Amino acid sequence: MTDELVWIPAQTATLGSDRHYPEEAPARSVGVDGFWIMTKAVTNAQFAEFVDATGYLTVAERPVNAADYPQAPPENLQPGSMVFTRTTGPVDLRHLNLWWTWTPGASWRRPVGPLSSIDKRADHPVVHVAYQDAEAYAGWAGMSLPTEAEWETAALGGLSEAEYTWGDEAESPGEPLANYWHGDFPWRPDKGYGRTAPVGSYPPNGYGLFDMAGNVWEWTSDWYGETRDDQPCCASDSYDPRQPQFQVPRKVVKGGSFLCADVYCLRYRPAARRPQAVDTGMSHIGFRCIKR
Repeated sequence: MTDELVWIPAQTATLGSDRHYPEEAPARSVGVDGFWIMTKAVTNAQFAEFVDATGYLTVAERPVNAADYPQAPPENLQPGSMVFTRTTGPVDLRHLNLWWTWTPGASWRRPVGPLSSIDKRADHPVVHVAYQDAEAYAGWAGMSLPTEAEWETAALGGLSEAEYTWGDEAESPGEPLANYWHGDFPWRPDKGYGRTAPVGSYPPNGYGLFDMAGNVWEWTSDWYGETRDDQPCCASDSYDPRQPQFQVPRKVVKGGSFLCADVYCLRYRPAARRPQAVDTGMSHIGFRCIKR
């Protein structure tokens, strides 16, 4: 296993934003102790090494207990995960079920369904990992998952209150800086976009960290609260207010992904955040580890 780490010095950073989505507010000063962080997200090759050494079975690969999902249709009660599928044309962006599909057989080994593989994706970020999968890898590697404050401080790369990991100006045409959605979302990406890229394909930030913007969302150890001032202490207090029908605790994920389109999800920014159900992997969520 090769996990290149860089040191993030202790500092007081302004985290959050009052300029974008409400869950990012309020911006405030936070003291963060120094820590080491992986320069790149965990790859398929690294996760395979972990699985080979431990025999670990991810949440997406385990049998489903029907009693835990009483309203689920029978065809969904088998191992699987959520897979992004391009639509055939423009759609109403209020309905994400038009491009997300529960896919039996999808897992980190088979990222777009049972007939796919990672044979040519060894250096892509591992996806379809639920929170406990990421936590298990981190423990095996002798590391931890970062808090939201640690992750965001690292993503800023030493900049103060920057909009993006590279500064305040948006990416210019012809100078790609991150793997987010370029093209017409969610059906017609520009060439080279619309999917994960090998880790390290884009320029690093000021701390030498790659893909802190775009490619895949990354797990943090913090429970999700509706605002920065609402920090739940435990699982029982952390749910997505936009999906009250799903009483599954949420952790904060950070960084945006290859699916972040400016017209729909301008979240490939350090301050951006979203809730993710701890029991669900998706084809745009991965992780990296830290050492304190």
